[in-house]
Amino acid sequence: MSQQLRDVIDSPAQSASGRPQASALQRREFLRLGLTGFASWGLADMLRFRGDAAEAASLERTAVILVWLRGGASHLETFDPKPEASSEFRGPYQPIATNVPGIEVCELLPRLSKIADKFALLRSMAHTGGGHPAGSLQILAGDPDAQDKLHPVLPDWMTIASHLRADSRRRIPNYVAVNPVDNYDSFTIAGPTYLGPGYEPFKIFGDPSQPQFEVPNVGVKDPNQLRTLTDRVGLKATLDRFRRDVDRLGTMEATDRFEQQALNLLTNAAARDAFDLTKETDATRDRYGRHQWGQQCLMARRLVEAGVDIVTTEFDGPLCGRVANWDDHAVNQHVFDAMKFRAPSLDQAVSALIEDVYARGLDKRVLVVVTGEFGRTPRISYVASSGGGVASAPAGTVQPGRDHWPQANSMLFAGGGIRTGQIIGATDKRGEGPIERRVGPGDFLATIYRHLGIDYRNVTIPNFAGRPVNIVSQGEAIRELVGGASL
Repeated sequence: MSQQLRDVIDSPAQSASGRPQASALQRREFLRLGLTGFASWGLADMLRFRGDAAEAASLERTAVILVWLRGGASHLETFDPKPEASSEFRGPYQPIATNVPGIEVCELLPRLSKIADKFALLRSMAHTGGGHPAGSLQILAGDPDAQDKLHPVLPDWMTIASHLRADSRRRIPNYVAVNPVDNYDSFTIAGPTYLGPGYEPFKIFGDPSQPQFEVPNVGVKDPNQLRTLTDRVGLKATLDRFRRDVDRLGTMEATDRFEQQALNLLTNAAARDAFDLTKETDATRDRYGRHQWGQQCLMARRLVEAGVDIVTTEFDGPLCGRVANWDDHAVNQHVFDAMKFRAPSLDQAVSALIEDVYARGLDKRVLVVVTGEFGRTPRISYVASSGGGVASAPAGTVQPGRDHWPQANSMLFAGGGIRTGQIIGATDKRGEGPIERRVGPGDFLATIYRHLGIDYRNVTIPNFAGRPVNIVSQGEAIRELVGGASL
């Protein structure tokens, strides 16, 4: 094999610090070498960009499940209740004791209250991103900009982890999005940016609680379809047409590898089973909840068991109420009615997921995180509704709401070998801001990377200009969760 070929398709060398050495130029050169003929097959497109990491050494197969509450849930009506606050701040719900003395959660979460020994609550996350896009980009990518932007400029932690742990020999994607975390209205809140589209997730849309639900392009079983597929992807006729032009540069071997990985996903019985919720007992599916969020969480658990490294699942849609998210401005919906409407589904789905992580021996390997982009204003606002519906009074009716509040947010962490049964940080008596152990997005990202075995202090990735960018610009793994040990 020529040195020119090695420069184009070989995996990036890893320095002692774990810093990838491949350049954006190499990736562009690889794309130039006649591979655009496969653009019609989206899955192959996704996989073929991963050549610069194909031979990367396998890291320990730790995994993360992110449950994303799009729009930002009220911390006061979930994990940081303030029963002693005055009526301008205090909602109608009371805190309840958990199975860990001294830890209380909102009464809307009775199932989670019974397993507080299996999770930790961070009550002191704060940042400056007051809009949904900016808040999301700060939490997911560490972008310090307080202003909203249409598209991210930094890759999110999910695609960075997918990039650093990529291995074309794997028979299942290492990043899967079950109801993807990707957009807020017309804004893109997550993505690979300068890493390239090859590190986007394998995306699953639809409601997995519906009887007709299926994941397309996984596990083709009919032998006639397989023969047609083989011809179509070019393992024979299509690749032969390119061989005259491509072989002289020595890239056919790499093309075969990308196409074979895509074909593996389509024909691999284990991959097919991982997405197939009918493999679970009725009792298990009932325990998670026969609703979209419950079945999304069940699929997430099945995927990490099958070897997927990163699974994201977004809680939005009809289970949220009228506006289909957690953005509980009074103009949108009645914040307290909305929380009461959606809380049972969240409580059931997340508690079942956490219980299974421990019951199935995944609690060291799999870290579960539940969060949105920010909390909600402790001071209750009253504005006329813009329209009636689930959890919202008829248009023109004045109702209570809570607005965006990046100054304080709560996060739940479970599994991952962390120290559970604890509360980290505290907000003031109104829930307006941290008064103890303030934590920022960089600390959150460092905690995720540490669990995934990624050296967040030293790893850099070249941006569009080829300049190295640290994956965490400022922050340290949350010591109360992970202990004092360094990577």
